[in-house]
This record gives sequence, structure tokens and C-alpha cells, in this order.
Amino acid sequence: MFLTACSGGKKTGGETATGPEKTEEKPEVPQDLRININTEPPSLHPGLAKDSTSGTVLRQTFEGLTRINAEGKAEDAAAEKIAVSDDQKVYTFTLRDAVWSNDDPVTAKDFEYAWKWALDPENQSEYAYQLYYIKGARAANAEGGSLDEVGVKALDEKTLEVTLENPTPYFLELTAFYTYLPINSKVAEANPNWANDAGDNYTSNGPFVMTEWSHSDKILLKKNEKYWDAKTVKLNTIEMVMINDSNTELSMFENGELDWAGSPNGNLPTDAMQTLKDEGRLTTQPIAGVYNYKFNTTVEPFNNVNIRKAFAHAINRQEIIDNIAQGEQLPAMAIVPPSMFPDNEKGFFSDNDVEKAKEYLQKGLEELGYKDVSEFPAVTLSFNTLELHQKIAQAVQDMWKQNLGVEVTLDNQEWAVYIDKLHSLDYQIGRLGWLGDFNDAINFLELYRDADGGNNDTGWESKEFQDLLAKSSLEADHEKRQQLLKDAEAVFMEDMPVAPIYFYTNNWIQNESLKGVAVSGLGDVQYKWAYFE
Repeated sequence: MFLTACSGGKKTGGETATGPEKTEEKPEVPQDLRININTEPPSLHPGLAKDSTSGTVLRQTFEGLTRINAEGKAEDAAAEKIAVSDDQKVYTFTLRDAVWSNDDPVTAKDFEYAWKWALDPENQSEYAYQLYYIKGARAANAEGGSLDEVGVKALDEKTLEVTLENPTPYFLELTAFYTYLPINSKVAEANPNWANDAGDNYTSNGPFVMTEWSHSDKILLKKNEKYWDAKTVKLNTIEMVMINDSNTELSMFENGELDWAGSPNGNLPTDAMQTLKDEGRLTTQPIAGVYNYKFNTTVEPFNNVNIRKAFAHAINRQEIIDNIAQGEQLPAMAIVPPSMFPDNEKGFFSDNDVEKAKEYLQKGLEELGYKDVSEFPAVTLSFNTLELHQKIAQAVQDMWKQNLGVEVTLDNQEWAVYIDKLHSLDYQIGRLGWLGDFNDAINFLELYRDADGGNNDTGWESKEFQDLLAKSSLEADHEKRQQLLKDAEAVFMEDMPVAPIYFYTNNWIQNESLKGVAVSGLGDVQYKWAYFE
């Protein structure tokens, strides 16, 4: 799921028994990467970031206690030593000697400050729930508890002690995620708006520093010479442009203006996929992610489970993949990717089951007191601006008209406006993908735990579902825990607050001389090890 990194090196002259050996010096290759990130990142504050675009920038500019390496495993990063208690609930991180980009030392307080900042309900961090594995975190964020009781404590400048609610086998993967990144506490305390723009206030501790942020245009990163592992970093600059048109992105690549086109940051035109495949230029890799249509379950008619099921069953997913997406995706009739639950290759229902859809529709109409679909409220399908999303929405619009007799209006906005619209439940049906933040099924389920959870966006909540997730967090036996999570998914799919469409693949083309870009099985990308040969 990645392009392996390997070390480069310049050939130099050697000695032979008869004298100096003459070797030709290879010219220096410019180490300047140009990519498209599609859109303006909504926030580059680790505690406020909530999407893959912001995450892509933060993974290059910041570094957590751990980092997911090119082999997809968590390795020591800002921490040089990690000790775990016998009961697997207390982690003691010893920080390495490292500095922020403004020369301040990176301290344990910076991690404690960042995590508690995200948990402070006043800051409205939508990803605060990712910290709920820490003792007292949920109570502080959602139940009126004290931040002083949260189980994260800087014992001294270099030692951070973290106490968990329960043993969490994937915790060292979590500490690589962007909500767990540190913040320069001195800078943030002096200037609450430190993360709004590039400049002296935007201090970071990762392989690259942000030197320019032209909003809605481009971001420029430069190698961080102060980074503790700077010797590993080969790229001098990364230019991230924001082009929200896949045809333009492909044209820029073909003209030599970009070194990469397509996933995980950009998109390829659907019309070009087959040609690129035939030319042998397209790289396709499955990732742990799902493309969804979410229902706002708080408004009629989608407050009715049978109506939701009718709309979900009346979609021909394979046709969408074959004729529109064309990236060897897998039809999704479940919410957890098959890489985590292999049974989900089949899922919980049949794709394109129109007869079943009509049965559910009739039940729903009767329950809501409608004579037929002509009495339905107006139905709007929303999506963020992108050619692929538009084509899928148009296809589904036709399917719902043909299979259910329902007229559907399409509605689209740019990403930052759109994501706020979904978070505030100002929609009926809305497109949203979900890529795994770490390699465990809980990550695809926990966002629906609470109706007001930061990434739920459906208004749906179920006590049975919550209880199963709670039991899974206490279950030490791996197989029993997996079964509890599968049972929770079954509850979710029975209520259908989301209609899954397909499981993602990443599809891209790249400059042949670019090596060492690490694309993980979760779809994250890192450029720490990238270089041009």
C-alpha cells in the first residue's frame, strides 16, 4: 500500500591501485515536489482539523509521539522511548531532543496542552472523541468533567504520562493521528489565532515547515532544517496547489506542472481512467475507506427507517463503479471495509435490489401516512463540488426516479461550506467519504456513537449500538471483541442511517523519477521519505 523509500546517494570518485578512478558526477536533481490538494484545507490547527486535506498538510509539517512509517507500522517519532505498564493502561513517553521551527524546545507540556485544548468543549473540536481512550477525556469533553482529571500529564520537560480508560492495542497508531499532534504551547497561549496563516506564529515540529499559505490558491512547504531527522528528508520544497477540477489536474500533470495526479490528494477525470489503465500508467490500490450517502434522520421522510432502506436498496453500485468511478472499487453493502471484516465483501444486503426497495418504500409511505410518493416532501441530494461526485449523484438521481418514482434535486457546494452544512444537519441526503484514521473497525463505527458526535452528521443514535461499542472497549479477547463490533455494525446497517456506495481505491499517475512517496493502507500520504532520482 505504499511506494517504498530507499536512500539516494551521489556517486563520487574512488581509488584504484593505479591511481584515482575517474567517474562521472551525476548532476544534482531538483528536489521540488508539486502536487494538487484539490481544495482549501478548512483548518491547519491540529485540534480543529477534521478532514483528509487538512490531515495531508499536517502530516508533513507536524510530528506526533509516533509516526506511521513507510511499512505502515507505528514507530517512535517525537518520543524516543515508550514504556507501557503491565496492565496496558499507562504509557510513559520519553521525548527526544527536538525543537519547534522557531527554536523553542518541544516539551511534554506541548502535548498535554494540545490534547486538553482539543478536549475543552469551548474549542468545539469535532475530533475530540479520538482522545476518549484517555482516562477522563470523554467526561471532560462531553459530560462537564474537569480537564485536570484527564489522564495526560507532563511529569517534566521530557516525560509525558498517559493513562487510558481501558487497554487499547492500537494506541500507538492513534498517537500518530493529527488530533494527537503537539502544539507549541508558548505560541498558542500568546496568540489564539496562531494557526490561521503561515508566518512566525505557525510553528511546527515535522519534516517540513509552511512558508506560504495563499488561501484557496496554494500552500508552500520547505524542508525543516531543524527537524531531528532532517538527514532523512530529501525534498527541498512541496508546492500544494488547490485545483478543484480533475481535467485541469490531469492537464497540468501532462504539461509537467505537477508530479502527481489523482489520489490520495487529488482526482483523475473519470473519462481518462480507461485510457490511463490501457497505457499502463495507472496505479490502483485498495484502501480502508467507504463512499457514503448519509441521511439526515431528524427530518421527514428520512426519519423513517423503511424510507432509508428503500433509497439504499435502489442503487446499482456495480454500475456506478463500472461506468463512472472506474477505479476497481468494491460495491459497499456494509460500513466497515473488507480489509477489517472480510465478510463485508458481501455485506448486509444485495446490491440493486429494486424489488426489496419497493417493498420498503411502500411500508415507509404507509407509516408516514402518504398515499404515494407524490405526497413526499421535496428530496435534495447534496454533494461537494467535484466531477466524480456530480456524475454519481446524477446516476443515483436517475435510479431513484426509475426505481422508486421519486424526483430528486441535486445541490452542491465547495468543500468548506459543504462540510459545515453536513455538520449542522442542514441537508437531507449528503455525500461523505470516510477513510480510516487507524487500522481497526471501531474507527468506522465510533463516529456514529452519539447523535451530536463531531463526525456523525446523521442525527442517528442507538442505545443498543452504544452498549455494544462500550462492551467492545472492555473486551480483551480479540475474537470476542471483533464479534461485538460486528454485532454493532449489524445494528447500524439494520437502521441504515447511511447508505454505503463503494469501498475506495486510490488511483493515480506519477512522475517516473519520483520515488519514496508513502501511501498507507488507510489512504494517508507522507513525503518524509520522498525524493527524485
